[in-house]
Amino acid sequence: MPSADARQQQTEHFHRLHAGPDPLVLVNAWDAVSARIVERAGAKAIATTSAGIAWALGYADGERVPVDELLAATARICRMSGVPVSVDIERGSGDSTEAVCDVVRALIDMGAVGVNIEDGTLPGTRALAPAEILCERIEALRRLDARFFINARTDTYFVANDDPAARYEDTLRRARLYASAGADGIFVPGMASLEEIAGLAAAVTLPVNVYAGHAKAPAVQVLAAAGVRRISLGCGPLQSALGLLGRIAAEAFDAGHGSFHAMGEGMLSAGEVNALFSSRS
Repeated sequence: MPSADARQQQTEHFHRLHAGPDPLVLVNAWDAVSARIVERAGAKAIATTSAGIAWALGYADGERVPVDELLAATARICRMSGVPVSVDIERGSGDSTEAVCDVVRALIDMGAVGVNIEDGTLPGTRALAPAEILCERIEALRRLDARFFINARTDTYFVANDDPAARYEDTLRRARLYASAGADGIFVPGMASLEEIAGLAAAVTLPVNVYAGHAKAPAVQVLAAAGVRRISLGCGPLQSALGLLGRIAAEAFDAGHGSFHAMGEGMLSAGEVNALFSSRS
């Protein structure tokens, strides 16, 4: 566990990363080795992907990972990381505000500097949860730590809505409510229109975070020109890695023509992988 001073320094550094001059690009990790690979490539911070952690632990995405397993996976990432770590906790990984606070206390103790927490949909429904629920949780987390980075995600673009203008206005309303409750950033996955992204960035005081975990995502500088301050790849890197694994397996299993070219291209040596951990053990 890092000292309180060390964690505070990491927290302040994480805040500064959202202030520019360039957007903070997060290639999300799902375990210790993916976090080290991303850090070695030049990551200024590590963010986890809730879907990626769920899949790696043998669960479907969508708040199915037991809290103790989530915390254990996150602890390994925090232990091995030399840069700030932010953790995706979906709707809070707890059924109540008190339970959410317990989860975040554990994350703070292991050295995490922030969380991604969403409004999401009400359990068992496709209806977007009232903003007041997330506001209450943000306010409670803010009382735990004045500088812990709270990235508030709204799923307004993940629920059915036949009125694009109304959806945008609801997104803006929620962003302002979450800012008032104490959030440090606003994340709107699914918002793809550069015009809407630029409008949101101009209309709210919080750094705007967008999702770029797909092949059609605009380039970093295009998003930067629209006012984006944080870009998350989410579960996209793991989806790509799983696609590669599928191609490696298909090539090896090809009857009469089995080969290993896909595996060999760009492959790290065992020594290189071991070296990722030698200085952090």
